[in-house]
Amino acid sequence: MIGFLRGVLAHKEPPFLLIDVGGVGYEVEAPMSTCFRLPATGESVQLCTHLLIREDHHTLFGFSTEVERRLFRDLLKVSGVGAKTALGVLSGLSVDAFIRCVETDDVASLVRLPGVGRKTAERMIIEMRDRVRHPGLAGGDGGAGRPAMPADSRTEALDALLALGYKPPEARRMLDRVPDEGQSTEDLLRVILRGAGRT
Repeated sequence: MIGFLRGVLAHKEPPFLLIDVGGVGYEVEAPMSTCFRLPATGESVQLCTHLLIREDHHTLFGFSTEVERRLFRDLLKVSGVGAKTALGVLSGLSVDAFIRCVETDDVASLVRLPGVGRKTAERMIIEMRDRVRHPGLAGGDGGAGRPAMPADSRTEALDALLALGYKPPEARRMLDRVPDEGQSTEDLLRVILRGAGRT
């Protein structure tokens, strides 16, 4: 099991990252909450990781905080929730916001996330009630991002939304609502996901 990676951020195309660890490039998938906190390409980074092993592939997921990784792992235990949905939850809601949804039975906020229907949202609330009280999740995940300006941030933001499970027409509509003011990919995604339910 790979518990963490410490190295140089070689490339970032949210939600996909490439971390150079001693000359070996690790491909990592990360939620937007982690991407918002990444340093500029070429700088040092450390991520908590979760290795998901399937018969046909191995996928490494990275998180800026242990509390995000714990929530990701807990979500994988919910019936009907896979890695893509769990990543979408963490991309669309902070840990604190997700906990509030569970504690207040806020199905409406959860169904706005990609890949989460009403039945899945209801299962999350029921099956996560005891888990969100765990000391490892209590206390939230705050933190500020340090975005870097990519060459074509709007294209990268669109690709990231598609990778998160949004349909192309919906992703384009979400992107079109944000004025073109030269924002970084991370800034664009932060604005878009806040509008879709991120708090």
